[in-house]
Parts: sequence; C-alpha cells; structure tokens
Amino acid sequence: MEVIFDKKKQTGPLIIAGPCSVETPDQFLNTVSQLVDQGIGIIRGGIWKPRTRPGSFEGVGSIALPWVQEAKQQMDFKFATEVASSSHVEEALKYGVDIFWIGARSTVNPFTVQEIAESLKGTDIPVMIKNPVNADLSLWIGALERIQKAGIKDIALIHRGFSNFRDKVHRNSPLWQIPIEIQTHFPELMMINDPSHISGKRELVSIIAQKALDLNFDGLMIESHRSPDTAWSDAEQQLTPQALGHLLQKLKTRKVRFEDNETLHQLEEIRMQIDQADHDLLESLHRRMELVEKIGQYKKLNNVAVLQMERWQAIFKSRPEWGKELNLNPELIRELFSLLHQESIRKQTEIMDKE
Repeated sequence: MEVIFDKKKQTGPLIIAGPCSVETPDQFLNTVSQLVDQGIGIIRGGIWKPRTRPGSFEGVGSIALPWVQEAKQQMDFKFATEVASSSHVEEALKYGVDIFWIGARSTVNPFTVQEIAESLKGTDIPVMIKNPVNADLSLWIGALERIQKAGIKDIALIHRGFSNFRDKVHRNSPLWQIPIEIQTHFPELMMINDPSHISGKRELVSIIAQKALDLNFDGLMIESHRSPDTAWSDAEQQLTPQALGHLLQKLKTRKVRFEDNETLHQLEEIRMQIDQADHDLLESLHRRMELVEKIGQYKKLNNVAVLQMERWQAIFKSRPEWGKELNLNPELIRELFSLLHQESIRKQTEIMDKE
C-alpha cells in the first residue's frame, strides 16, 4: 500500500478536506467533486459520529459506505473516516476505506484504542490519531504506542485542540505546547492541524491554519460542505469548497530553516544570548526556592499553616501587573506563578512533615 504520511517526501502542507458528516449520496458526491476539482486528494467524512451527549446527530452509519465507494469509482481520491470500534474497522475495510482516524473521544479511552488496535492487526492501512479531548500528553502517546504495537507503520497525529470551559474564543483550546511536545518525542511523524475543531467557527479557521503552518505543522484537515449552513453537524465551522480554495491560496508556508550564512550567524548569536538569559532565569529561580525553604522553616518553628491565602492572592494579583509593565503576557505570568506556587507549597509541606 502507498505510504500516505511520509514526512521526508512531503514538499508542502498535506491538505485533507471534506464534510463533517456524509449525509446523503448527493451531498457527498457534490461536495467531493468540488473539492477534487480544486486538487484535494484526500477527502475526510464522518460515517459514524461519536458525540459527547446522546440525541445529537451521530452519523448515518454503514449505509454511507456504498456512497463513498461509488464516488471513488467516479473520481480519483482517497477517503478517510473515523473509527471508534472493531465493527467500524471491519465495515470500513470491507468497503475499501483508505485511511482511518481515531477521534478525540476514543483516544481518551485506552480500552477503546486497544480494541481498535487489535482489529487493525494484519492490515497496513494508514491511521491518524487525534489528541484526546483533555490535555493529557500521556494518553495521546499511549494511543500512538498501541497502534504502533498493532503493526501499523503509516501513522500521523492530528491536533484538534482540547476541551477548556474557560476558553471563550475557541471551541477547543489549541494549547500549542502539547502538539509541539509530542513532536519532540516522535519527530518522524507528521503533525496535522485541525483548525475546524479548534476554532468552532468558520471565520477563525484561516487564523488557526496559518498559526499551524507558522509552527511548521505538516498539514491541515479542514471541514468543507457544499452548503455549510444546512449541514447536519458542525455547521458553524464548515467552509464551502470555494471558501476553502480561497483560504488555501492565502496561506503562507514558511522555510524550515535559514539558508543565508550571515543570517544564520546572527541567529546563533541571538540564541547564545537567549541561553544566557535562560541560565540567569534559572539562577533567579534557585534563589527564590531557597527563600521559599527559609519561609517554610519559619512556619514550622512558629506552627503556622503552609497556605497563606492573603499572601497568595496578593502575588497572583501583583505579578501579572508587573509583567504587563514589562510588556509580558499577563496570562503567561499567571500560569508561571501558579506553577511556582504549587512547587512552593510542595517544598514547604515537605519541610513541615519532616520529624
């Protein structure tokens, strides 16, 4: 079988597009023909749609597979769909589906992933693995390892964002550091961004897609429907094929590395300055932790509780304000000092518990 996710041979972003759900023969055929005319070679489409709550549209199911098969006989494209059980795998293989993906609601459950992995043994079908709904890197890695142990070689990762009730902008928070982190463990695997599910609304899709390419992601998976407003699922985040084509024309791809020696030399000098700044930062952090331990000793001697809420509230309020004066992102400072506070609590609790 042809290798789909070959990072070394990829010359530009891999584009996967198609409707959230395969709804009717006419809807699928019409949408796909418009996408294929624009050069899209991999079509996505939901046959089965695992949903968070019952009562939502959960896909038309296996009756759509012959529609896909018929469309493939008329046009040249590969078809990708989500599988969430061994029966899905069996049905999809029977009808010649080319690529599977494991969805975020499946990745979060090792039992589900293992069932899918067992059903994939003996096949060489390409598989994409979405990040889990919650921001748990270990679950994502675990799902990947289970699929690898099943003997699947042609694998890609999909970044579709993470559930976060605090995020009022995105449907799913991008939390870019997590896909970047998993790439440090598996640099050979393609990382595909799903701006549709991150944004949740079509006007943000291009912004997320460009950010992914700026971060050197290897591809995009974007939902496209002939008539998004009438779509049976995820209507607000789907683009028409024409709008998708316009978006793809506007996207800018970046060079992977600097090619000019003089520019590279200047870059290395700046990186050396960053290294020194990081070293200074760690020395400051070390001094802060020494002071935290000293406070812990005073609290123990005077039988005072570790957590002093008024002090913590004062820090949590003042540090982002200090950061803002230095043109630093206040949210970054909040997260940083939240982590520092957790470590301070741990250290002081350790001191308290010592005999």
